[in-house]
Amino acid sequence: MIQAPDLPLWASLLVAVLLLAGAAVTLTGSLGLLRMKSFYDRVHPPTLGSSLGMVLVVAASILCFSVLRSRPSVHELLIAFFLTLTTPVTFMLLARAALYRDRMEGREDVPHDDA
Repeated sequence: MIQAPDLPLWASLLVAVLLLAGAAVTLTGSLGLLRMKSFYDRVHPPTLGSSLGMVLVVAASILCFSVLRSRPSVHELLIAFFLTLTTPVTFMLLARAALYRDRMEGREDVPHDDA
């Protein structure tokens, strides 16, 4: 069942802009992943791109379903909360594991501990 024809024009345009912006930001983060040279540089772009892209896609979803149901639809906020919480933490754990491994192997090109 397709409910898109029931969406008013203003809402359809705003949802489309939010979705395209979210996809563009996520794509930018993915391209940053390809462009960076070392693993430690590659950790940052996908985290930032996926977090901001997810916020825009969730905003589009909230708007779309709030307009279709004529009431606030905020259950998507749980999705945003868990993705915002887990994505950066996962990348941080990956970076720490790689840093530990590289230091144990005695590699010279490892970032130094400034503490």
